[in-house]
Amino acid sequence: MRTTQNTVLITGGSAGIGFEIAKLLSQSGNKVIITGRDETRLRLAHQALPNVVPIQSDVSKEADVQALVDQLKTEFPELNMVINNAGRALVYDITETNGDAYKKASEEMHTNYLSVVRLNELLLPLLKKQSEAAIVNVSSIVAFVPGQLVGYSASKAALHSYTQALRIALEGTSAIKVFELMPPLVNTEFSQAIGGHLGISPAAVAQDLLQAMEQDRFEIRVGDTEKIYQLYLSSPESALQAMNNSRKLSQPAVN
Repeated sequence: MRTTQNTVLITGGSAGIGFEIAKLLSQSGNKVIITGRDETRLRLAHQALPNVVPIQSDVSKEADVQALVDQLKTEFPELNMVINNAGRALVYDITETNGDAYKKASEEMHTNYLSVVRLNELLLPLLKKQSEAAIVNVSSIVAFVPGQLVGYSASKAALHSYTQALRIALEGTSAIKVFELMPPLVNTEFSQAIGGHLGISPAAVAQDLLQAMEQDRFEIRVGDTEKIYQLYLSSPESALQAMNNSRKLSQPAVN
């Protein structure tokens, strides 16, 4: 997949991993559109990335998504890359009985999985018109080995399964390539509550993504994610213990 001369949509592109991907793609000769829920953060991102088009939009809200898709079809009919980066991760105790587990897990599943399915479904007709196109779903190693953020882990497992099915369904019937980006813990503002300062830089994740796309490497396991994945292949039980006993390796990327 080429990584220049594309028109790219990045959800959750105003901070963290999404911001760094937008920065790198913009510098590489792509037209980049970023979305975000927070108007202030989106404005600051636009000031730092003047060549990037900002659109305030919440992927979890149906009306926002439909308005975004309508705008893309009108103003960016050449759109050929969608990076589903917006995510939701919450810390809660699944053994408590105050109702938080159901409520928060529902939020995570809706944002991290169902919202991705909806946006992709609405944009597939546009992507299918292009001579070359790509969908990137930002997942996590917890899709294979659940960590301490249980609802987040479950939502990423669902996203991984969907991504594989979508890739198979589009192979041979369209020019759309489906990638899955699986970062480890990343040092972003959003991840500080779960030890984000121990993580790798979001810029490193963005760099790995572009390199993998150029090589058509569809499952992109960044940094320590690859170590846990290899351990999972040899001993799922050992991988589960490592994921939940080591703070540096136990937390998924949060963006």
